[in-house]
Amino acid sequence: MIHKKIKNGKRPHIPLTFIVTVIAFFVLVITMFVVTLVSYLMIHLGVFHYVPSGRASFIFIMVEFSLSSIVVGTCVSLVVGRISLRPISRMITALDCLAAGDYKTRIYFGESTVGKELAKSFNMLAQELDNTEMLRSDFVNNFSHEFKTPIVSIYGFSRLLLKGKVDENTAREYLSIIEQESGRLSKMATNVLNLTKIENQTILTDQAEYNVSEQIRRSILLLEKKWSAKNIQLSCEFNEHKITANEELLKQVWINILDNAIKFSPENGKITVAIYDRSEAISVVIKNNGPKISEHDMLRIFNKFYQGDASHGGEGTGVGLSIVKKIVDLHGGKVWVESTDKETAFWVSLPVSA
Repeated sequence: MIHKKIKNGKRPHIPLTFIVTVIAFFVLVITMFVVTLVSYLMIHLGVFHYVPSGRASFIFIMVEFSLSSIVVGTCVSLVVGRISLRPISRMITALDCLAAGDYKTRIYFGESTVGKELAKSFNMLAQELDNTEMLRSDFVNNFSHEFKTPIVSIYGFSRLLLKGKVDENTAREYLSIIEQESGRLSKMATNVLNLTKIENQTILTDQAEYNVSEQIRRSILLLEKKWSAKNIQLSCEFNEHKITANEELLKQVWINILDNAIKFSPENGKITVAIYDRSEAISVVIKNNGPKISEHDMLRIFNKFYQGDASHGGEGTGVGLSIVKKIVDLHGGKVWVESTDKETAFWVSLPVSA
């Protein structure tokens, strides 16, 4: 049998069955030693007389030895068991706390290798559950706010139109607002559905070679109405680049990052898109001169449903960048953000052949 090398200098885990066997062996040895010692002392002190040829004496000693073994073995087992099973008891208590919804529970089992590994695994589980609960709470709050705003607008302007006391121009204005808010609701619902679909996808399919530079140009044109409305100067600094990937999925990446850049760019701002050839990969960077992203937000910006403090002033549900992260991961790439007082840059690195 070929043994696998131990990575990072870690010692192999000791099987639990071996540990239990060793404990049982020591309990047995201690029991035998104590019973033998007691029997010897009783004979030596004349409590009872041992006659080697006496059958009754032999039976008596065996019975005494057996009863003593049971009593001593039980006591030793209780002591050893209580000490050895204490971590398991603490683990059960901690798991009960998690089941009750207390995700702040943490445990510590001392400096032993097994204890540290067990505590580390449990604490990581508790932290993930705590993060999930926070995201769930944020999701409910964000969606309640983001869905309520357009629904209230649609309801309010619809009631005004039904009363029939508005002129034609005002009616058109109200209908335009209703159309915009309906589109906003549709976009939010679509993003959530897309995220759910992508999260369930583990294998990248429908890959083909295509011109990613042309795809980015088309994505920019699709959002022309948005960046033109803010009089944003949009600059493309790249040549033609081809990659093998899922074209439809990567289209969502560019649109979401560009839409985010437009959202946070000021009036008369500037957005720059560049592509760099990195041997076996390409790097796409989309920069805008919007407000600086805090360190706290940068650590969580790709989390599902996360919205930074600056994002609550505009529309959105914190889903777009989560979609970006998942799609890039599926392609074996990386996505990250860099932000200074002057500009914010979203980087996407993708292998030329996914």
